[in-house]
Amino acid sequence: MLTPVMSERPKVPRRHVDELRGATKLAIEATRGVTELVEAMHRDIASGPRVLGSPLAKPARVLTGLVYGSIKGVTNLIGAGVDAALARLAPVLGESAPGREREAVLAALNGVLGDYLQETHNPLAIVMSLRVDGQSLELQREVLAKEFPDNETRLLILVHGSSMCDGQWQRNGHDHGAALAEKFGLRPIYVQYNSGLHVSTNGAELAGLLEQLVCAWPVDVEEIALLGHSMGGLVARSACVSGERAGHAWRRKLHKMVFLGTPHHGAPLERGGQWLHFLMGISHYSAPLGRLAKIRSAGVTDLRYGNVLDEHWRGLDRFALGKDNRTPLPLPTDVDCFAIAGTTSSTMSARLPGDGLVPIDSALGTHARAELTLDFREDRRFIAMGTGHLDLLDSSLVFDRVRDWFG
Repeated sequence: MLTPVMSERPKVPRRHVDELRGATKLAIEATRGVTELVEAMHRDIASGPRVLGSPLAKPARVLTGLVYGSIKGVTNLIGAGVDAALARLAPVLGESAPGREREAVLAALNGVLGDYLQETHNPLAIVMSLRVDGQSLELQREVLAKEFPDNETRLLILVHGSSMCDGQWQRNGHDHGAALAEKFGLRPIYVQYNSGLHVSTNGAELAGLLEQLVCAWPVDVEEIALLGHSMGGLVARSACVSGERAGHAWRRKLHKMVFLGTPHHGAPLERGGQWLHFLMGISHYSAPLGRLAKIRSAGVTDLRYGNVLDEHWRGLDRFALGKDNRTPLPLPTDVDCFAIAGTTSSTMSARLPGDGLVPIDSALGTHARAELTLDFREDRRFIAMGTGHLDLLDSSLVFDRVRDWFG
């Protein structure tokens, strides 16, 4: 198996104070949220049986309001005090280079709470960028000309999965992007994004960044290929639609899209979260606990059915039970599209399990409704035996097939 060539590019320093402030803000919000949850349960139980009209509701509301209001007030004061202290500590804390472990943890946090982090302007929210060697690219022609003097004309854009980061394309010493670059002379560029946001939000932003990249690239770009793992494949499809609707130049240069374990029609794990939320709400005593099921981000709930467009989720309660209401979105006819599904089974059988997260039919675009089925050609579909969801990132079976498709 080919191994990537590592670069010695310096890391951009990070400010410790921003991370501390972000973590503190998150902890304060978590404390406030748990307090409200306990208060709701306490008030509901103390109000008495509903069949009797909850006779103690008013005194229970007064009592719980006083007690839990004090707790929330103290929490707010602590948050303001810590934030002020961190501002004074900023010069002392200084800066240092980010580590791979820290970026992986931050990516996981954004996968679960990314939409909330962005809405509250938390410093821990990831801002989308195009990266090489773990560093964000400055999309200006003069800068890119110095960074990439080899004048590559074929770009490979790699889009990671949910709760992951660009550095996790490298697994067990292998990186599909670096290996394909070495074999075919491509320039791999990695996308870093907040996977807690809606897929369509990330798709539109990625389309804009790719347009900036093509306009600023030192030479004319001849070809673009998109390689997406898991949710990254949905983001790639969404970017393709956004670029086409906006008339972007990069979209006309897109020749290939390869999907690794992409839940084109959703993943059972998120549907389980939907049912958990529903079941918690059956009893009014457990209903407050249903808020815990709402922790999952917009990006996660998009994985229920594989939402790609704004129309797939806009105007709907993303936590409510409901059927798949997506409008059909066929594969682009002017792009060669390929799909790889993993299965944990090492032997072929009539009914193969998926890769542990994504069923085979979903990864290959097959759906019970013919209009939703994605028309991957038979020779552009592949099932990797004995391969779990993350194993798709370093499987020799997967790489050999992708290499053949690129060749």
